[in-house]
Amino acid sequence: MDLDGSVVLVTGASGLIGRGIARQFAGAGARVVAHYHRGEVEELADSVAVRADLSDEAACHRLVREAFGWLGRLDAVVNNAGVQPVQDLAGMTAADWRAVVDTNVLSAFACTQAAAEVMRDSGGSVTHIASIEGTQPAWGHAHYNASKAALIMHARSAALEYGRFGIRVNTVSPGLIDRPGLGDAWPEGVRRWEASAPLKRLGTAEDVGNACVFLASPLATWITGHDLVVDGGVSVHPTW
Repeated sequence: MDLDGSVVLVTGASGLIGRGIARQFAGAGARVVAHYHRGEVEELADSVAVRADLSDEAACHRLVREAFGWLGRLDAVVNNAGVQPVQDLAGMTAADWRAVVDTNVLSAFACTQAAAEVMRDSGGSVTHIASIEGTQPAWGHAHYNASKAALIMHARSAALEYGRFGIRVNTVSPGLIDRPGLGDAWPEGVRRWEASAPLKRLGTAEDVGNACVFLASPLATWITGHDLVVDGGVSVHPTW
C-alpha cells in the first residue's frame, strides 16, 4: 500500500496504539502529522508533531487547519485520541461520564467536521478508533463502552452525509492490544483472551495501524461506513 506524498493526521500519537498507527503510515510513505497532548511522539521521517487539547472543540479545528496548512493538503485523519478508565457504573457521576464521553467522542466529532471542510474538494479518508467494546460491553467500562458505540454510529452517519464529497468515514475496532507489563498486571485476562481468540494471540499496535493504512489507501476507495474489527477473531467465540 503506497501512500507516498499523502498527508495523514493521527490524533493521540503519543500513546501506544497511536504510535503504532503513525509508524505504519510512515512506513507506507505517508507524511504524518502526529498529534499529542501529554507525553511525546515518536520521531518519524517526514513528520511533524502538533500539541492540542482535543477536549476543546476550537482546538480540534485548529489542529486540523494546522495539519492541512503544513503541506497544503490533508488526505486522511485517524481519530485515535481517547481515554479508558475503569470505574463501576453504580458509583459513576455525571462528571465521570462526561470526562470519558466528551474526550472520546467530541474530539472525533470536531476533527471530522473540520477535516470535511478541507477535504470537500479533494475527498479523503477519516477513521475512528473504536473498540469491540462498542458492541460487546466490558465490566467497569460503561462510559467507555458507550463512547465507542457512539463512534461507530457517528462514522456511519458521517459516511452517509459526506460521501457526496468523496469523503469516506470508517471505524477500526481493536480487541485486546498487548502492552509492556500487561501479562504481569492481568495474567488471568490474557490467558482467557488467548484461549478464546482463534488466532491465539493478543493484538499489537501495528495490527491496528495496518487496518488504518488499508482504509486510507486506494485499495479501500469503495469502503465507507464500515466497522473493521481487528481482534484476532475473539468476537466469533461462543459466549454460552
